[in-house]
Amino acid sequence: MLLPTVTPPLPRDLVGAIQDLKQQMNAVILAHYYQDPELQDIADYLGDSLGLSQQAAATDADVIVFAGVHFMAETAKILNPGKQVLLPDLEAGCSLAAGCPAAEFAAFKAQYPEHLVISYINCTAEVKALSDIICTSANAVKIVQQIPADQPILFAPDQNLGRYVMEQSGRPMVLWPGSCIVHETFSVRKLLALRAEHPTAQVIAHPECEALLLEQADYIGSTSALLKYCQTSPHQAFIVATEPGIIHQMQKHVPHKQFIPAPPEDNCHCNECPFMRLNTLEKVYLAMERRSPEIILPEATRLAALKPIQRMLAMS
Repeated sequence: MLLPTVTPPLPRDLVGAIQDLKQQMNAVILAHYYQDPELQDIADYLGDSLGLSQQAAATDADVIVFAGVHFMAETAKILNPGKQVLLPDLEAGCSLAAGCPAAEFAAFKAQYPEHLVISYINCTAEVKALSDIICTSANAVKIVQQIPADQPILFAPDQNLGRYVMEQSGRPMVLWPGSCIVHETFSVRKLLALRAEHPTAQVIAHPECEALLLEQADYIGSTSALLKYCQTSPHQAFIVATEPGIIHQMQKHVPHKQFIPAPPEDNCHCNECPFMRLNTLEKVYLAMERRSPEIILPEATRLAALKPIQRMLAMS
């Protein structure tokens, strides 16, 4: 007869307990801007996908605790095969990654044998292994601009980001038909209503948003670029069309400015990434205390996925 698993009582001071475990394990905590504020506040490094990749490549910690989603933790493991990489909740996935299965992508890629494959970092390790170069929203335009003009390009898995890169670079590309469930929820109708309510506010948007919404934006940029723009812009109010977790950092950096989250079409919390929000302080503590869940990758997959990530880092 199997006995039920009993979870021991959690420490009253979770933050203090996490800090103690971090010292004992020689661990580093990496967190994405879309995490809950309490997770952002315990991170040793907070960033977007590009910054987190660079930090993962540079860390000398023995253990990487990734407060983010699965593909981010996989990227850390690809760059650090000798380190333990922990993800507080293995169910913290990504709609873009899930919408681009490796077998289907391999068949799609086979239709374009002369094309260079540039994949957005929001994809699985197996899709990275099928790619020539990885990119993020922060460097996608810059990377595409470095590709010779006569080289055809296949871009995956985000078609909205791909269309934006095509517009900015002037390069035609074949696009995998994928999208982010969060960035596709924003309502142009409600955005226009917000602009009428806040006429002096600027609309700032992530390029994963649909084209109709980007047409309304005063500034388009990656998560880190949006944060920097708010700090340097003379404007005092912003309507933010991306996952609202970033607003915590915006308010911390420029507390005198106003930040208004762009709403989805329905009256819901659909503008919050359900996968990012699976991580909690409790799960971070338990992952460190148990050293599990751990990210494990087949070495052949890791090595194949490493090459396009290294090309991205070199081109960034």
